[in-house]
Amino acid sequence: MSAVATLVFCAPGYPGAPGDAQPYVDKFANAASSAAGWSGGSLAAAYDPTEQGGLKALGNPDAVLTFVPYAFYVQYGAQMHLAPLAQANVVDVGTQERWTLVGKAGGPGEAAGLAGYTIVSVAGYAPDFVRHAALKAWTLPADVKIEASGQVLSALRRVIAGDKVLALLDGAQAAALPTLPFAAQLKTLTQSDPVPVAIVAVVDARVPPQRAKAFQTALIKLGSLPNNAEALAQLHLKGFIMPQLPP
Repeated sequence: MSAVATLVFCAPGYPGAPGDAQPYVDKFANAASSAAGWSGGSLAAAYDPTEQGGLKALGNPDAVLTFVPYAFYVQYGAQMHLAPLAQANVVDVGTQERWTLVGKAGGPGEAAGLAGYTIVSVAGYAPDFVRHAALKAWTLPADVKIEASGQVLSALRRVIAGDKVLALLDGAQAAALPTLPFAAQLKTLTQSDPVPVAIVAVVDARVPPQRAKAFQTALIKLGSLPNNAEALAQLHLKGFIMPQLPP
């Protein structure tokens, strides 16, 4: 494997700038590659907080692995030929989360009443995820728009203002909802089944199977190795499990 092999982190809509995150993703890449028995310096790390920047990075031949939210995986997994290796165990969230669709109290309560509405979500860049994973149990009207935004409070204020807007919240955002001063003006419309939070995957078969297996094994045991605690904690991780993707 080339010394320029890269693990690409991409989390559209979530806080963090490339420069701020770089020391943490570097430390994680070093810890994981070392645990896998890869030679020192054989795996670099790159972080891009944008959808298009992440896709561009994954298109580079040196991008052999990626760490992405499950929504990104659903939207682009087939296009980018992503093969899951492990599923992240995230601090205060776990290995799975439910996505929650929130509307204005007294507003429409069924999918059929949502014609002309806009769904705002940090996962709005991934309409396939929104329609077919997060809202799998609902058949949304064809004219429902899906908008990407990491500004969840702004979205919720639009909801309570009476705009034709709904907010689709991830697990952490939904857990914080009752603490908001205007929580009583909101209502939960539906929740997804549990889905993974984030996935580490091989990109376009660019890691040979034996090396990929070694990296997978390293990820699974990473959380049990005390010297890796800081590398995980800085990315709000507890460790990894084998992939448990929904059918």
